Amino acid sequence: MVKKSDDAASTNGAKPSWEEIAAKKRQALLDSIPAEWRIPANLVTPDTQDDVTGWPEASGWFTPQELAITNATAADLLPQLASGQLKSLDVTKAFCKRACAAHQLTNCLSDTCFERALSTARRLDDHLARTGRPVGPLHGLPVSLKDNFNLKGLDATVGFVSHVGDPAPYDSVLAEVLEAAGAVFYVKTNVPTAMMIAESVNNTFGRTTHPKNRKLTSGGSSGGESALLLFKGSPLGVGTDIGGSLRIPAACTGIFTLRPSFGRFPTLRCRSGMPGQEAIQSVNGPMARTLADIQLYSAAVVGAEPWALDPKCLPIPWRAVALPARLRVAVMRHDGIVVPTPPVARALEHVAQHLRTAGHEVVEWQEPGLQAQGVSLLERMFVADGGRAIRHEVERGGEPWRPEMAAYQDARELGTWEMWKLHLERTEFQKRYLDRWNEAGIDAILCPTMPFSAVESGKFKHVGYTGVFNVLDYSCVSFPTGLYVDSAMDKALGDAHRPLSEVCAAIHGEYNPAAVHGMPISLQLVARRLEEEKVLAMTKAVLDLVH
Repeated sequence: MVKKSDDAASTNGAKPSWEEIAAKKRQALLDSIPAEWRIPANLVTPDTQDDVTGWPEASGWFTPQELAITNATAADLLPQLASGQLKSLDVTKAFCKRACAAHQLTNCLSDTCFERALSTARRLDDHLARTGRPVGPLHGLPVSLKDNFNLKGLDATVGFVSHVGDPAPYDSVLAEVLEAAGAVFYVKTNVPTAMMIAESVNNTFGRTTHPKNRKLTSGGSSGGESALLLFKGSPLGVGTDIGGSLRIPAACTGIFTLRPSFGRFPTLRCRSGMPGQEAIQSVNGPMARTLADIQLYSAAVVGAEPWALDPKCLPIPWRAVALPARLRVAVMRHDGIVVPTPPVARALEHVAQHLRTAGHEVVEWQEPGLQAQGVSLLERMFVADGGRAIRHEVERGGEPWRPEMAAYQDARELGTWEMWKLHLERTEFQKRYLDRWNEAGIDAILCPTMPFSAVESGKFKHVGYTGVFNVLDYSCVSFPTGLYVDSAMDKALGDAHRPLSEVCAAIHGEYNPAAVHGMPISLQLVARRLEEEKVLAMTKAVLDLVH
């Protein structure tokens, strides 16, 4: 557990600056790492080394057993944990060590609770030895959590200096559900300010970087999770999504995630960056290196009947799904606002062609007006309070506004009547989209997760490809296609590009194929609302074709 700093007052009684508070928090985080999990000075990578994903094997610092454990997926580990072939204590220690390494190399953590983790693991091992039965479907598995999930005794800063030293008095409901299923909590991961930036950077902890290339962003707002998972410091993580905060970091790092519709997974007792904002509901979902791990997590959480603990959870059991032999998939080449960069466009056609070859029906989704309206609704709803919720915490902590938060700093607050009209517009938009979907007779939309395969830190723009589906509350999966950026093949469009907007021109003007060479290319598959089981099944069908 991160040791809490002493009273914020300095020795002379003056209130400490935000810089001092943040520095103490960062130091407390480092101090929580035991000496045996701190990278030896002679093994520390130079700042000039961009790719650190191979460091665990190359360093010689990890034992063969630690590498075998941390390289395994959740689906690999769980049967061994349930049978006693692996001890939860050994698995937990291995992931604690690798998570500590991940943080020292990418700045991906926000808090630790190692004492709790080891105690939980011992209790689970004792239970299995005594009864011969696992406690639940996640027995003994370490699970990492995004910073906003409350764990008793730990801060949930969501990037704000004002929340430092304000430990949660309880666990979030999702944490209760996961722990009852056998999960072991050991770390929480970094987020951007208020969780409202598509890169994980804030004034408290700084910036999380991409393990494959530390000049790139790991995305946001669940970017600490994506970095930790790619580095294999976690077998299974949980993030949240209000405008793309699961899917964008998953796409940046080439891992899997499910953005569920609101009500499938419990959200009660989590900290929000904008508490009370419900025009667009925040949801949480799993992040993992395989689709199978996403599936097993989802079935485990819904199988625990969380609607008995969270009044906003829907009493819908996890359902078996049979896909039609011939899917009808609409391909969205662009959203009418931003044309995706060349690698993403190439991946779209690659997957679409595999679907055609396999006998599925592929049609074009050309609804730029609908997509633009969704983006407009998203943007207006996010700043409807005039930025007051965020301003309150910024000013309370004495920290400066980050430049990425300019839209909230400059926003005008809507009155109640204006907000009601915005809600009516949202409902009408949802109806228009549903009617268009029904008219097209489609099973899914295949589209970019974001305009990029990956992007240099500080250059992320446009959450339209994800955010519109938050307004609609549709079920979505971001998945790696198995393709990678080839700088020779994915050259900038140059003068051939006809930008659809100013942001489109900016994105293509900054696109640098050499900077993202070798990065995985992800796409998004979208189903209707509350079709989590179907979108996962369709994603598996797509992967079976392209892989």
